[in-house]
Amino acid sequence: MCGIAGIITSPDSKVERATVKKMTDAIIHRGPDESGIYSAPGVWLGHRRLSIIDLESGQQPMTSSDGAVTISYNGEIYNFAEIRQQLEAKGYHFRTRCDTEVILYAYHAWGADSVKRLRGMFAYVIYDARRGQVFMARDRLGIKPLFYAPVGEKTMLFGSELKALAAHPDFTPTLRPESMEDYFSLGYVAEPHTIYKNVFKLEPGHSLTIDLHSGQVKKDQYWTLKFTGDYPGSFEDARVELQQRVREATKIRMNADVPLGAFLSGGVDSSAVVADMATLKDDPVNSCSIGFSDPDYNETDYALKVARRYNTNHWTREIDPDDYSLVSKLIDIYDEPYADSSALPTYRVCELAREKVIVALSGDGGDENLAGYRRYYLQMFEQRMRGIFPDFLRKPLFGFLGRVYPKADWAPRVFRAKTTFQGLARDHVESYFHGISILKGDMRAKLFSPTLKNDLQGYNTLDLFRKYGGDCGSDDPLSILQYIDIKTYLVGDILTKVDRASMAHSLEVRVPLLDHQLVEWIATLPSSFKLQGREGKYIFKKSLEGRLPQDILYRPKMGFGVPLGKWFRAELKQDIRNAVLSERMMDCGFFDPGYLRTLVNHHQRGLRDYSAPLWTLMMFDQFLSRQG
Repeated sequence: MCGIAGIITSPDSKVERATVKKMTDAIIHRGPDESGIYSAPGVWLGHRRLSIIDLESGQQPMTSSDGAVTISYNGEIYNFAEIRQQLEAKGYHFRTRCDTEVILYAYHAWGADSVKRLRGMFAYVIYDARRGQVFMARDRLGIKPLFYAPVGEKTMLFGSELKALAAHPDFTPTLRPESMEDYFSLGYVAEPHTIYKNVFKLEPGHSLTIDLHSGQVKKDQYWTLKFTGDYPGSFEDARVELQQRVREATKIRMNADVPLGAFLSGGVDSSAVVADMATLKDDPVNSCSIGFSDPDYNETDYALKVARRYNTNHWTREIDPDDYSLVSKLIDIYDEPYADSSALPTYRVCELAREKVIVALSGDGGDENLAGYRRYYLQMFEQRMRGIFPDFLRKPLFGFLGRVYPKADWAPRVFRAKTTFQGLARDHVESYFHGISILKGDMRAKLFSPTLKNDLQGYNTLDLFRKYGGDCGSDDPLSILQYIDIKTYLVGDILTKVDRASMAHSLEVRVPLLDHQLVEWIATLPSSFKLQGREGKYIFKKSLEGRLPQDILYRPKMGFGVPLGKWFRAELKQDIRNAVLSERMMDCGFFDPGYLRTLVNHHQRGLRDYSAPLWTLMMFDQFLSRQG
């Protein structure tokens, strides 16, 4: 696993080598073992290496033996041995055992289409001297990041993280209003945008080709996921095949020349990965987990139960409110506003894992693939209700109930009907967006200043959800929600969190449940295989019966949460007040100061649970503190 950065410009432009080195030094945490810089007229490729396979060789940037193509690459290709055999049959000779050289010669042989042959996680940039082009590509699910930004008329910067671009002296970004709407809706800025104007993330499953002669930039989509639901076999056939496919996806991710382990949260997905690793490995699996003193947020007992069952080398650590000291670090890790509070335990579990291993497998992706989130069940319930009530009755009736029904954060879930009523007054996609938004539409309307509202020019993040809902290619309601999540939440939140937190500790994380061949196959399964009644990941859980305890498989989903609500009324009461009501926040011109006070006061008086909005605001305050 590595970090890449560089500059693409006109052949007559002058670039200082020291500038490229500054860009790569900014991401030294992604590759502390080695560094390298390659230059050609108009092209500068930089690299930081974390050695995982073929430790002695594989230095980058790497150039083909004929000097025709050069690569700077971040990732792991799990089928590189198979591709290597195909290339050797075509007459190619290899100097190393690493996957970097395989990507290099695959491009040499097959050009841009070579990316379709790769199975793994990756972001890479290739200079093709034969064609006078630069080719960039990012993996299908977006496990590895790639940022790029035009600077002036002739220059483009690229890098694994925004901080690499920011190290360039001509990088002068300005905030993008639409990204503010995205952030306060979702807690992150959705692809392909960043918090800044004219700074972009290359979308998953996309490539970018830059012609050095004309300066033309062409973006192509080489892969997309299709939810077909056309699996031809029975549920039992699928259950057996799923078990086999997950095990195979896990097996190919266990190849490393350095210590290997796994995250073990005590949930279904990470427990399944550890169970397969233990079956595939002769020696005990290294596993680790993070817990909280608050039992409502602590899964370590469940993790320990799995660890004992599979005799893993397990170690754990507890987080307490004093870990608030990490907050100031988070914005430096993520570079732009990022409001998933589970970034705190994720950072700590990566830190913990790195004490003993350099590569860790995780269970990320199972909820999106196999419909594990509770919100899927709730949305399917609402969708059935929409079929009962005609639109002319449903919208005004539930719209009225949604307005007048009290918000009862304190009440048992069965009585928390306000969000359900509000959802039933909306269509399927709008209801989903409303349900997952951190600050609902009415809250954003109160929070945003008149100036910011004017700059938005009517933009609403719901527009993005509607676009992806239309792109899904299926009219199955559950598939539409899964597709939206894979395009937004999975890449923008989950994978971003894990990539930055792990690479901050020079730890490589591999995700078997996001193997693209596995993901494609799961998308052929009928929705009824994934969600039955209230039970999400139904077929996955059935495939794990006998291998994991029942209370691991069928207990209520806890998630990797943080007890913010309690912290903000007790240990961190003054800290959250200082952040949200800081001079920066009051005077930045983006927010209504009175509403900021309302959010803090109502939460701390126990009138409402505003912990998620307050955390979102606090992280934005941290972001503002880093701006010039």
